[in-house]
This record gives sequence, structure tokens and C-alpha cells, in this order.
Amino acid sequence: MNELTRRVLFAVVAAPVAIWAILAGGAPLAAMLAVVSALGAWEFFRIARAGGATPLSGAGIAIAGLVPLAVHAHYLQVYSLPLAVAAVAVLALCAAAIWARGVHGKPLAAIATTVLGVAYTGVMLSFGYALRYHGYVRGFDGAPGIGGVSVFGREWRLSLGGLLLLLPILLTWASDIGAYFVGRAFGRRKLIPSVSPGKTIAGAVGGLLASIVVAWIYVRFVLQPVGQLTLSPVGVIVFGLVVSVAAQVGDLFESLLKREAGVKDSSRLLPGHGGILDRFDSLIFVLPVAYLLVGWLLRAAPHG
Repeated sequence: MNELTRRVLFAVVAAPVAIWAILAGGAPLAAMLAVVSALGAWEFFRIARAGGATPLSGAGIAIAGLVPLAVHAHYLQVYSLPLAVAAVAVLALCAAAIWARGVHGKPLAAIATTVLGVAYTGVMLSFGYALRYHGYVRGFDGAPGIGGVSVFGREWRLSLGGLLLLLPILLTWASDIGAYFVGRAFGRRKLIPSVSPGKTIAGAVGGLLASIVVAWIYVRFVLQPVGQLTLSPVGVIVFGLVVSVAAQVGDLFESLLKREAGVKDSSRLLPGHGGILDRFDSLIFVLPVAYLLVGWLLRAAPHG
């Protein structure tokens, strides 16, 4: 089985599961984000070790996986962790470094790398859950479903939060695809060859344009008629542009990490796709940015 076949087969299985978790929200979404965060943290610490760091991997992986679950508990109002808990967790890592690393085990680098790994994976990916239940959305989403589509004669209710979370995800995919094809067709001048030799200026522009076009299509034909929410024409351009920039910066940042450590892929966990970070590097940057943009740009669609 060649690389392309493995990639396609994995996508056929994984994509529907991911979309179901996004639309379902709640525990399925939190569980998916927890697994992705923990595996992403494992890869991050693997890269860090290849670069000479000595992170507290076990603690970091556990905390990264727990962050989305803690966010889920907060939104359920089951238990809300005060900000001081984060400070205590950092202090606990500092204390653990005394015994786990000692003077000669580079304790400062170990703690800094561990905290960065948790923030980069668990914290940033948890913005996907926060976006799914954005406060602005809750003001318009009084019912479990806010619209419906007919598929094979059956009416399926769709969650507004799920539709909203799909927007930056689709824009990220559009940006990646646009950058790839435009870069291959017209790319001559490299973007940042020292970090990612394959990326071109033409590809970056193609990603920006693709993201804006898909943003307009999604808002016009999905978010507005089904979700009764919309973006102004300027809002569509800003949302698509900023999300694409965030996606491309996220991709470059992961390339920078791998290049410094001298590794090609973050891992081989995903058949034909490399590792978790190779697939989610763009979304790690996109989700927090999209959360802010929704609060600034989204508005109720006009009736009639």
C-alpha cells in the first residue's frame, strides 16, 4: 500500500469521526481534543528531546490531556478550576524538577519546555471547545439545534456551535490546499527557505485567497441560512485573511521546531500523514485567533 493510499484511507475514516465529534460537542468533542492534546504533547516532547532538552514528559502529557476535560467540566458547570490552579501546577513542575532533573539535568530548560508543550497543545486546542460554546453563540443558541438540512428524506438538526467551529477548520484546509496548488503552479520565490524550503510567496497568497473564498461560500450558504448568523463583507475578508495567516504561521512554527531538532516528521502516528502536530500545527494557531474573531465580527443575520 503506497503513501497516497494510506493517506486517503485514513482520511476517509478519521474525517467523519472528527466532524461527528465537532457537531455533537460535549463529551465527544472534549474526549477527541484530550486525546489529540495528549498525543500532540508526546510528539512535542519527543521533538524537544531530539533537540537536546529534557522535558518532564509524563507530567506534561497528562496535564495536556486533562486541559480539554477541565474546560468541558467548566462549561458544564460541574467544576470550575480557578486560575491559581495553573500557577500551582507550574510550581509543582518546579518542585518535581528538583528530584527528576537536579542541577545537571537542565531543570530550567526542562520546566520551560514542559510548560510550553502543555500550552502549545492542551491549552490552544481547548479553544476549539471554547469556540464550540462561544458566549456569543449561546445568546442565539437557545435550543439544541437551530436549523436543519434534509439528507435522504430525513431532517437533521444542526448545532450552531458545531457549524461555527467548522468554519475555521474548513478555512484552514482551504488555506493549505490553496497554498499547495498555487505554490506548485506559480511558486518561484521562496517564502522563508531557512525554515520551510518548500513554501513560496505565491503559495502563501494562494492560501489567503482560497481562505477568503471559502469563508464567503460558507457564510453565504451555510452559516447565514442555517445558523442565522453572518459576517459583513469586510468581516468575511478579515476572517478569511487572518485565519489563513494564523494557519500558515502555525505551519511554519512547527517546521521551525522540527528543523531545530533535526527531525522530518513529528511522529508516524497517522498513516500517510506523519504525526498529530504535522496535521494540527495550523489549527493550534487558528483556534484561539478564530475565538477572538468570532466575538469581534460575528453578528445576527438580517431576517427576510
